[in-house]
Amino acid sequence: MRDAGSGVMAFIKKRRSPVLFPAAALGAAALARTAFRALRRLDLRGRVVVITGGSRGLGLLLAEEFGRRGARVAIVGRDAGALDRAAQRLRALGIEVHTAACDLGDRAAAEAFIDGAARAFGRIDVLVNNAGVIQVAPMQDLSVEELNEAMRSNYWSAVHATLSALPHLEKQGRAARIVNVVSIGGRVALPHLLGYNASKFAMMGFSETLQAELSHGSAGGPRVTTVIPGPMRTGSIYNAEFGGNQQLEFGWFGLASSIPVATIDARRAARRVVAAAREGRPEVKLGLSAHLLSWAHGIAPQATVRLMGLVNALLPAPRGVEGTTRGRDLRTPAQRSVLLRLSNEAARRNNEAPPEAAR
Repeated sequence: MRDAGSGVMAFIKKRRSPVLFPAAALGAAALARTAFRALRRLDLRGRVVVITGGSRGLGLLLAEEFGRRGARVAIVGRDAGALDRAAQRLRALGIEVHTAACDLGDRAAAEAFIDGAARAFGRIDVLVNNAGVIQVAPMQDLSVEELNEAMRSNYWSAVHATLSALPHLEKQGRAARIVNVVSIGGRVALPHLLGYNASKFAMMGFSETLQAELSHGSAGGPRVTTVIPGPMRTGSIYNAEFGGNQQLEFGWFGLASSIPVATIDARRAARRVVAAAREGRPEVKLGLSAHLLSWAHGIAPQATVRLMGLVNALLPAPRGVEGTTRGRDLRTPAQRSVLLRLSNEAARRNNEAPPEAAR
């Protein structure tokens, strides 16, 4: 590669073109970056990957992607039925899988799951923190208990799993990986997602602090990747929880999760996450929305907050009634809408189990 680069530079000097020189410099930088990533790319054959929230949606697709590259996977979720279906699907693909049904918001349960995965496979090389819940409602229609549940499921599950897995991961040094699936909701406060935003902001801080402390130790610890997805077509609308005017909340959220340009296909997202983890990249944004909103908030944070206020004005008004219901239990007319076709298809593919009304 050095000879090729020298030849390019010699050609540029000979031609003395003001256009070719910066183009060649950019090309050389791109080649160098590609070579650097290739050097530290993790070979997944025989590695053990632990995925929280791995029974459905993005977590299940990540288990498939890691497994196709030779990894053994341990998945955990709270729904034993969904977990069994996921395990059968993975084994049918020839992937070795260990499962456990538990609530990672409980520290003892998280420790038991991690220890069980380590005993089953003898090691842990990669931890993917993907578990979580989404509550869609105006803040006035959410109870403190529901906000606490968002923190337990989205933030504390990642903390408990990470701290339990860290001694196993540190044995692998820089070859180990921690992948934290956060959200654009951890960078930009999206309206009607108070508990989700707050827990994802906390998870963002947790992930970046891990990166800062683990990457600069004397021996070098696991590489940490923070994943910032925009809306994804996973079918998760049927396992999200809706409060306030539940039918209207389901309608706007389902539509926002189904528009092709504004959302990213979940399988494509899974491939990109696995690639970023293998290369040990510190951060990866998924989808146009994640890039645009991150950029906007970075250069004009208060203007972005005001923009979200304008979006909020277009959303359903509060009802002053606490309590949420999962999307699969609402059976609203919106579920039959052709506008939700992509979400319905994704739900069937990704073990999200949409209601009969959506089929």
